[in-house]
Amino acid sequence: MRSRPVLVVSLALVLLLGVTGGVFAYDSSRKDTIAEGVSVGGVPLGGLTHAQARDRLEQDLLPRLKAPIIVNHDRSTWTLGAREARIATNLDVLVDDAVRRSRDGNILARTVRGLTGGEVRADLQPQVEYSKAAVVRLLDHVRRGIERPAKDAKLTFTAAGLSETEGQVGLEVRASELHRQIRAAIVSATAKRRFVAQTRKVQPKNTEASLAKKNPVVLIADRTTFKLRVYRNLKLEKTYGIAVGSEGHETPTGLYKIANKAINPAWTVPNSDWAGDLAGQVIPGGAPNNPLKSRWLGIYDGVGIHGTSDRGSIGSNASHGCLRMLVEDVEDLYPRVPVGAPIYIA
Repeated sequence: MRSRPVLVVSLALVLLLGVTGGVFAYDSSRKDTIAEGVSVGGVPLGGLTHAQARDRLEQDLLPRLKAPIIVNHDRSTWTLGAREARIATNLDVLVDDAVRRSRDGNILARTVRGLTGGEVRADLQPQVEYSKAAVVRLLDHVRRGIERPAKDAKLTFTAAGLSETEGQVGLEVRASELHRQIRAAIVSATAKRRFVAQTRKVQPKNTEASLAKKNPVVLIADRTTFKLRVYRNLKLEKTYGIAVGSEGHETPTGLYKIANKAINPAWTVPNSDWAGDLAGQVIPGGAPNNPLKSRWLGIYDGVGIHGTSDRGSIGSNASHGCLRMLVEDVEDLYPRVPVGAPIYIA
């Protein structure tokens, strides 16, 4: 009676050993085979051996990774090829990773998965090496081909008046965004590798409106026509007759600013031969022998705008360097012109 249970146990043990041996044998036979559902860079490798998987990656993955990076803008195109970019990836390492991922789980789980057609579901991403300097060079070429600096509006002073050069809007590439896109694409087998360079406008710092705001009042003195013109908001407001420096005492030319102003200014007589006995004295404002008369607008190194009682000198070279005006004219001019206003003497 005891022989039957022993026989059953023995048979069960033999069966178990057989199944176990079969499981080990099956698992061992697939140790170099990649599980279904495993891919690298979107290339499916399920069911392939190590050698087969490497061949497939060389055929299907490498061409994608080595496709050129192309940047377009309008009709211009810039290209970064695989050789210049030094694209490289280790296919053997990728396949090793795919095999290793296929061996996830215990031996029983792997066997059941293999026999029932189960999948691992893993898309491994390739580790791609490339030249960062080559990408930067591509960006530099793109920027040089597209970008233009903004040009400020410019105010030009001439004897004839003011002329304005319009400002120009500049253009610059959104380089950081493009750099990020290229870096992401160059290491991906599935990302697009053609881009349109996005740009943004760069406004000039000085526009025509800002020129007028920065130069609300401008003076131009023309020594040849003996005219002083006043411009407000870059438009001619008023013209006055003037006298300018005589021979040997020429009124200096160039661009200056009104440095100071005074009502009934005192006159510090220069130590010059032409000053005679008055040399070095200070003549108080309002005194009959004060040639500056009632108003003074200082320009540079003792040269300024002032009134004169010699009405006949207007329209001639008669002063010792200053710009003379009729008293009523300089009094009319005085409140129109702030300290700091530019004056161009031609």
